Amino acid sequence: MGDVISSNLDEGKREMITARTSAVMAEFGRFYEQQYAVALFNSVRFEIEGGGNVQTQLLHRKDPLKNKSIFSGGLFQYLEESKKWRSRFLYVGDSYNIALYESKAAHDRGLHSKGVINCAGYRALTSMEEYLELLNNSLSDPKAKVASAPFLKCPTQFPLILWHPYARHYYFCVMTEKEQTKWHAVFQDCVRHTNNGLSEESKVSTPAFTDALRLYRQAKGHYGTWDLMCGNQAQILANLVMETLHPELRNLIVPRLKGKLQQRQKDWMLISDAVYRQVLSQTRTQHEALVQVCEVERPRLDAALRTDMDQIITSKEHVSGKIRASVSPRVEQLVRSKVQPYIHSILEALMEPTSRGFSEVRDILFRELVEISKNSVNDGSREKLGENMDKLSMLAFHPVKMQSCYEKMETLNLEGLQQRCDVSSPSVFIQRAQILMRQQMDDAVHTFEQLVHQSLEGNSGEDLCKTVQRCQDRVLKKYDYDSSTVRKKFFREALLQIIIPYMLKQLSPSCSTELPNFKELIFEDFSRFILVENIFEELVLQSVSKDIMMAVKEAAVQRRHNLYRDSMVLTNSDLNLHLLGENTIDWAGHSEGVKGERQGGEMANRKRKQIVSMIQLDGMPFLYESCQEVPGVDGIPEENEGQVGQDLATEKSLRPVEHVPIEKGPPSPDSINQIRDLINPVLEFVNTGEKDDSQLTNGMFPLEEGDEVKHITSVMETVPRESPEKADTKLDTTSSEQTLEEQQRVSAIESAIHQIEIAIQEDPSDHLSDGAVDSDGELAQTSTNSSPHRHDDSGFQSPANENIEEAEPQPITDDEVVDTDLVMLTLVEGVKTCIDLDVKASEKNPEIETTADRVLL
Repeated sequence: MGDVISSNLDEGKREMITARTSAVMAEFGRFYEQQYAVALFNSVRFEIEGGGNVQTQLLHRKDPLKNKSIFSGGLFQYLEESKKWRSRFLYVGDSYNIALYESKAAHDRGLHSKGVINCAGYRALTSMEEYLELLNNSLSDPKAKVASAPFLKCPTQFPLILWHPYARHYYFCVMTEKEQTKWHAVFQDCVRHTNNGLSEESKVSTPAFTDALRLYRQAKGHYGTWDLMCGNQAQILANLVMETLHPELRNLIVPRLKGKLQQRQKDWMLISDAVYRQVLSQTRTQHEALVQVCEVERPRLDAALRTDMDQIITSKEHVSGKIRASVSPRVEQLVRSKVQPYIHSILEALMEPTSRGFSEVRDILFRELVEISKNSVNDGSREKLGENMDKLSMLAFHPVKMQSCYEKMETLNLEGLQQRCDVSSPSVFIQRAQILMRQQMDDAVHTFEQLVHQSLEGNSGEDLCKTVQRCQDRVLKKYDYDSSTVRKKFFREALLQIIIPYMLKQLSPSCSTELPNFKELIFEDFSRFILVENIFEELVLQSVSKDIMMAVKEAAVQRRHNLYRDSMVLTNSDLNLHLLGENTIDWAGHSEGVKGERQGGEMANRKRKQIVSMIQLDGMPFLYESCQEVPGVDGIPEENEGQVGQDLATEKSLRPVEHVPIEKGPPSPDSINQIRDLINPVLEFVNTGEKDDSQLTNGMFPLEEGDEVKHITSVMETVPRESPEKADTKLDTTSSEQTLEEQQRVSAIESAIHQIEIAIQEDPSDHLSDGAVDSDGELAQTSTNSSPHRHDDSGFQSPANENIEEAEPQPITDDEVVDTDLVMLTLVEGVKTCIDLDVKASEKNPEIETTADRVLL
């Protein structure tokens, strides 16, 4: 592997890569310094003039993932160095970076990871066919010989692949389809989070960076959206360099590679990863130096802006009027002929999947809140409510639970726009909408938490179920309003991202030569804050913004996608709600009350809570060293996928089974087979009143085929059949008769059982099979068909083993019984006497348990 890289990336090529990266960074730096001053001007002007957005109804929390981790578990990774599959423990923290450890023990001990994957720019794949298609698109050679062996031999049929156009690829595999589905959802969430764009907290550096990047690409003739604008600034700049450098190196190096197509593809991936890492290291260093230079200059620029703000604004408006008069006719003609006819069709294509995704978010939220209401009815304690709320708080960041919402957005189809409006792919809009869905879910959950917490503190004596129900209704109404506002804003921004680049591309040939002439109208002192290119783009944006706003308003009036007009709901309508805190409520500590307060310091340092349940449970062996040692499917405990209406709790306790009145015992035996059953009992029943895990659900002990028991153990125990008051009255009136009859019944039963034992012991070899064991031996072990505990896929475990199969008693064939007629003659009179006395006693005193109730015949 090292020979391939070193032989194809010699010192000369590495110097060429460094020089090309420096050239791109120098040109980008020029745009960045210009846009930094403009962004600072806009920030200071906004600060002075004021302004703000529409007040939201839902609350927002700043750090929802504090002391939380997303997911962790074991799977198998293919190592290109050794060309073997090894077991790995993956940990996904709140940063959404994937850390790889040799084992779970290595992670728990705090050892260094084997590597960390930043998923920016990656794609999560679940099939080798899809991966090979992307690979062939990046490097194909019709003249090359195709190898007969597959590109990568996966030990299971459930692969997971992280693909990147430039960086290293990662190969994983799991044992079952459920594991693959869960891991794929987690990987997609990691990609979605890291591709979310730059932080909006910086009001100067972030706008300066995005505008500089857009202007740089437009200068190269690239308009429209860009798929690789993902990750941090250094990663975006590395992608910018590789956009032109990668094809050039491929044409230079690939023809020199030897071997079949698949081997050449593998070698080229290694070379591409080495180039990408070199470029990324250089862009990170040079970008930090560029930002440092601008930050040093910022105080001087800020002082000049605040001193001459009025004059700068007046000068900009004067230049804007001149440019508008020059280009306005061409802009309006373009809007009327090539933009307005397509706005509604573009908007409809965006609205359909987006609205279905937000509707799915509301449905999931509603189901989870209803579950909490049900739990508050069944168990009205605040401790139980605290447990449920603690699990609900992370619903928005549960990739598996939210997957159905994200899938609705995957159906977005912009076919036709990609060629007409230079839209590279809809992935930019899909990921943005999915991030907004997650944000709205978290805001709704956080608002519900705050309302419940506020209600519990103010009304301690109020019914808990009513409190939860009232908070639920308020949150759903607020979600309806806020989701409508968020979607309308998303539609406007998406339309601008599609239309504005198209208009700039159409107007650039005729307007680009005229714009430099307007620079003479700008004073030299203000030239850093007023740029004609920015003014021209603002005019183009203003020309189409009115049509976009009208299209969105018309869609809101139609109410086809549950969109509301902003005037229908007053802003700041719930002032008391916005006075609540932004911090996350610690429901676990809150439910523990005073104990949690005393141990506050200890609880603050407790182990991070994982949002998604682990697939590989603690205690299961996971010490596999190669693909040859991959366990079978039955070796890994599975978890049920998230079910509709399932409770948020990861575990639920079994509810006590209600006592059912005992039916009347069976009558006396009337046939030979019934008497044989008395002689050769199949099961031993000991009514101890204690729960034994080895018993089946009906209280029986499972038997293997051919097994029997030697003895029947009967425990005499009186079980009242009626209420205690009635039982006490009847027992007082018949105590003397009951004592005499009870002694007679016991004596008859003991005599019958004694005769049975004597009859059986006369010839054990004739009555017992070879596999019989003593009742105190291994007979109490559970059957192999007993259903194991199942675990919920989404971190919520089912209430109990609902489908445990019952092992039926093994029948005794006629071949196994030796002339039982001799035994029947001896026993029949004793048995009839026992049953007759039993029936008479039950008729006089019904609450006394009969022999059939005590002994399982």
